[in-house]
Amino acid sequence: MPLLEHQLRKARAAGIRRIVFATSYRASMFTEAFGDGSRLGLELVYVTEEEPLGTAGAIRNAARKLTCDADSPVVVLNGDILSGHDLVAQIAMHEKSGAEITMHLTLVNDARRYGAVPTTSEGKVIEFVEKSPKPPTNQVNAGCYVFRRSTIDAIPAGRVVSVEYETFPGLLASGATIMGYVEGAYWLDIGTPGTFVQGSCDLVLGRMVSPAVTPGGGVLFLNGSVVAPEAAVSGGTAVGAGAVVESGATVESSVLFDGAVVEQGARVSRSVIGRGARICAGAVIDEAVIGDGAMVGAGNELRGGLRLWPGTQLPPTAVRFSSDV
Repeated sequence: MPLLEHQLRKARAAGIRRIVFATSYRASMFTEAFGDGSRLGLELVYVTEEEPLGTAGAIRNAARKLTCDADSPVVVLNGDILSGHDLVAQIAMHEKSGAEITMHLTLVNDARRYGAVPTTSEGKVIEFVEKSPKPPTNQVNAGCYVFRRSTIDAIPAGRVVSVEYETFPGLLASGATIMGYVEGAYWLDIGTPGTFVQGSCDLVLGRMVSPAVTPGGGVLFLNGSVVAPEAAVSGGTAVGAGAVVESGATVESSVLFDGAVVEQGARVSRSVIGRGARICAGAVIDEAVIGDGAMVGAGNELRGGLRLWPGTQLPPTAVRFSSDV
């Protein structure tokens, strides 16, 4: 299923019934996947940016489809995040504190790649430190906010605005209250192929709990998939409908989309195999992305973040590739 569905089901479980999608690139994919939301017990509406408006500009642009009053809480979720935190508790903190914004802060071992957000003992945000070599805390912005509706309406409309560099610091400077809801539950930014695979495997293994998945057995075989008894499939691998894993093949911690084929003796690990793609006998795929309809001939080794574009046909060889093809 689309990874966004986990967020939608999480929102519904928290009592949310109406969601506005802020879309831009390939916006039609969202309506094709989710329609009006009735399948999930939600009302979905869509707003498309014709020009990129930044993180806050996108929120302001989507606000024209909100129907709540000025004092109501509005939950804002980044689309590329998997989070197991307690959204109900975050909303409750926001309503109790009367804050303009309450943001989820997660805990990381190394905060240098993120926006560090120190808070007081009561949870009030003190400052925002973006991607510093010496972050003041290991609490980082986790990409889930509860806004007061009037705070969204105060964001300038029709231009690029950043929540990280303009909205949040500006509110703090004006004396507004921003609260930090700190919870170290499962959290993952799935913005790269590697973290996409990790997130999928974590859902299958139950490390990330979602209302959309019932983990069990360490692998997920969708209806119509065919896995030979002598094949080894493990590590949270998801095998799509109509996909085939032949005898003697090994697939570990990977995502095989519908109709993919891994032939006998081939090895696939920590990779994405696209729809209808074929990994021929004896080929080795490690930390790679194989596009829809592509074929990797026998003897090839594709490793280390390589991406094979859709439809590419690699003939049998004995060459190891480590850059995009």
